[in-house]
Amino acid sequence: MRRGARAFGLVAMLVLPAAAQGPVAGKAMEHGAAPEAAPLATSRPADPANGRKIVVERRRGFCLLCHSGPFPEERFHGDLAPGLAGTGSRWTEGQLRARLIDSTAINAETIMPPYFRTGGGNRIGPAFVGKPILTAEEIEDVTAFLTTLRD
Repeated sequence: MRRGARAFGLVAMLVLPAAAQGPVAGKAMEHGAAPEAAPLATSRPADPANGRKIVVERRRGFCLLCHSGPFPEERFHGDLAPGLAGTGSRWTEGQLRARLIDSTAINAETIMPPYFRTGGGNRIGPAFVGKPILTAEEIEDVTAFLTTLRD
């Protein structure tokens, strides 16, 4: 119980409410709409193995604080957000990238932090003020990994 409260508190510190500065400036996408995001400019090809490491490492990607997934070596997956299993079957690469860059463009009420947006929000953890949570390369790595999750 205490662990779940800490996880939610961390997410809240990072993002709530962050909808005001999203790519669609606080407007949620229509139900069923799925925006696409083009690949980010990077200096190297995407690395799905590194993307998996980012997803699994709780102090790097924060993903398992809210999501569960096919990671049997990790304990205490979150249950605040949809599971990651099958993400590559549910969304295209561009749709996954859009969710990582700034999920508030899809759902203005989301608790998922914008991993590549730097403006807006309040109660932002000091380590994240003025900089993205993940670099462009890391966004591409995580996107590449999530597209491999087909089941």
